[in-house]
Amino acid sequence: MPQTELAVKPPTPRERARARTIEDIVRLGREHLAVHGAAALSLRAVARDLGVVSSAVYRYVENREELLTLLLIDAYNELGDEVDAAVATLPVTDFAGRFNALGSAVRRWALREPARYGLLFGSPVPGYQAPAERTTAPGTRVIYALMALLDGAYRAGRLAAPDDQAVIVPVLSDDLERIRSGMGLAVPDGLLARGALVWTSLFGAVSFEVFGQYGAGTFAAPDELFAHHLAVLAELAGLGQSSQRAGRQTADHPE
Repeated sequence: MPQTELAVKPPTPRERARARTIEDIVRLGREHLAVHGAAALSLRAVARDLGVVSSAVYRYVENREELLTLLLIDAYNELGDEVDAAVATLPVTDFAGRFNALGSAVRRWALREPARYGLLFGSPVPGYQAPAERTTAPGTRVIYALMALLDGAYRAGRLAAPDDQAVIVPVLSDDLERIRSGMGLAVPDGLLARGALVWTSLFGAVSFEVFGQYGAGTFAAPDELFAHHLAVLAELAGLGQSSQRAGRQTADHPE
């Protein structure tokens, strides 16, 4: 007999009401985060703005640490959604364009949501440890998207392995193999190591701008500076114009 799919049971009115309340708590948490910062986040203050006594809000969010976790997941997923949407506007074979879209989307979101970006990539909140089992998946969405670009370009013959393979020492090669296996990638060690550098450099450039680390008045053209950074990182990753030409030539005329 053919198996029949089990019908998904719709949420009950009580479950829908609970979900809406948690959404309201997260929304107010975002507002408080923007005004007061993560270290000063208070469930009591959120309860006050929600219009309930503090004991009532604990039925939905156990403590301040749980609220921070919900805010982390919410921010990671919003960033990931915006990156995915920006990348998806370009053809799957436009690897350089997709990389530019990815980096630009990260910067746009970070400049629009500096407090939430700071929660994700700024100083750790004293006394709080994010639960890896809940935050790792949303927290790695952007790096997965970046590595998917590199892997796709490599598999398409548009990305040549760099000449510096010899500098990958065995202990680092072991780390890279674990990452490659875990993410289902085909890119060789040299490209994977460069991908890690591109990842950290991208977020380093964004962090310097969001946190004002360049210093006031140092750069009057931040958009142009970031565009230059993206172009350099694209070349480093092998996704720039000259690198793409070299990759095509290598694929057409292998030794």
